[in-house]
Amino acid sequence: MSQVLVSRPLYTPDQKQRRDATAWTLVQGLLAPLQFLVFLISLGLIAYAYTTDRFWDLALASVVVKTLVLYLIMVTGAIWEKVVFGQYLFAPAFFWEDVVSMVVIALHTAYLVAWWQADVVSLQTQIGLALAAYATYVLNAGQFLYKLRRARLQASEEACAGNPTFVNPCVNSSATSLSGQTSVQATGVTRQVAV
Repeated sequence: MSQVLVSRPLYTPDQKQRRDATAWTLVQGLLAPLQFLVFLISLGLIAYAYTTDRFWDLALASVVVKTLVLYLIMVTGAIWEKVVFGQYLFAPAFFWEDVVSMVVIALHTAYLVAWWQADVVSLQTQIGLALAAYATYVLNAGQFLYKLRRARLQASEEACAGNPTFVNPCVNSSATSLSGQTSVQATGVTRQVAV
C-alpha cells in the first residue's frame, strides 16, 4: 500500500466544489488582473508626474480609480469567501491575506481622505500615502498568487494521487529510488511515496 505525504490542502473537497461552482470565482479571476493593470497604469502616471512635474491631477485621480477597483474586488472577494468558506473574512485558509488586505484598504482609504482634503494635505503626503498603499498591495497580491499556486499544486497532487503508478502525466520521468522510498517530482512539488 502506498502512502503519499503532502501538505495540508488549501480547500476541503466541499470547499473546492463550492469554489468551482460559484460565479464569484470568475469575478475574482477577472477583477484581479484588472486591478493589477490599473495599478501599473497609475504607478506609471505617478512616476511620469514625479519626473516631469506635469499631470499631477491625472496621477492622483488614477489612485482614486485604483482604490475604487480595490473596494470592488474586496467586496466581491468577501462574498466569494462566504460562499466557499462560510464566512465573509478571515477564513483560516486566507486569514493572513485578509489581515494584509485590511492594511491595504486602510492605506487606500487614508489616501482618499487626503486626496479629498487636498487643500490642507500636501502633495507629498498624498503621494506618500499612495506609494505606501501600493507597496502593501504588491505584498498582498504576492500572498494571493502564492495561494493560487498552492491551489494548483493541490489539484495536481489530487490528480496524481488518483493514479499511483509512475505512468502518470503529472509525474516527471525523473523518479529516483532511495532506500525503499521513491522521490517523485510532480509539477514542482517533491512527493515521497513509500513503496
